[in-house]
Amino acid sequence: MDRLEDLLKHAEGDAPAPVERWNPPYCGDIGLEILRDGSWHYQGSPIRRPAMVKLFARVLRRDADGRTYLVTPAEKIDIAVADAPFIAVEMQVQGEGQTQSLVFRTNVDDVVQCGPEHPLRFAVDGAGGAFKPYVHVRGRLEALISRAVVYDLVALAWPGPDKGPTGIWSGGAFFPLPV
Repeated sequence: MDRLEDLLKHAEGDAPAPVERWNPPYCGDIGLEILRDGSWHYQGSPIRRPAMVKLFARVLRRDADGRTYLVTPAEKIDIAVADAPFIAVEMQVQGEGQTQSLVFRTNVDDVVQCGPEHPLRFAVDGAGGAFKPYVHVRGRLEALISRAVVYDLVALAWPGPDKGPTGIWSGGAFFPLPV
C-alpha cells in the first residue's frame, strides 16, 4: 500500500478541531501570516517548529467574509494569508482516466482524496493566462498545488464528458482545465 493511501486511512480517524462551531470573541491581529510559499511567520520571523505550524493549522478557519483566523474556544485571532493557507506538496494517482483517484498531501500533512467533497479549482493568474490549481481541504480552506505537482497533474488530463474540454478526473468527478 502506498504511503499517501496509508496516511489517508489514518487521517479518517483524526478529525480536525470543530472550529466551525466555535464562536469566541475576536482578539485582534498579533502578527501571524502565511506567505505564498506556505511558510508561517510570527511578527516577521519564520516559525521553524513544524509541530507548532501543524498545531496552528488544525485550528485555522476562513470565514464567509474571506478573512482567515486561528480559532480556539476562547479566542479568534487574525492571520494574514498571501494566497492559500496550505500547499499540496505530494500527489498519489490510483487508476486512470474516468476511474482515477487523486490523493494529495499538504505541507501540514492534511491528506485529502480529490472528488466531489474535495474538488479541484483552477484560477487564472494574471494577464499571461497561467492557471493555478487548488484542492479543497476543509471548511473554506484550500491548498495551492505546488508547481512540481502541477506538472504531474496536467499530465493526467483527459477529454471531458462528450468530448468536452480537457480536464482532470478524480473520484468520479471531472474538473475542466481553464481554456
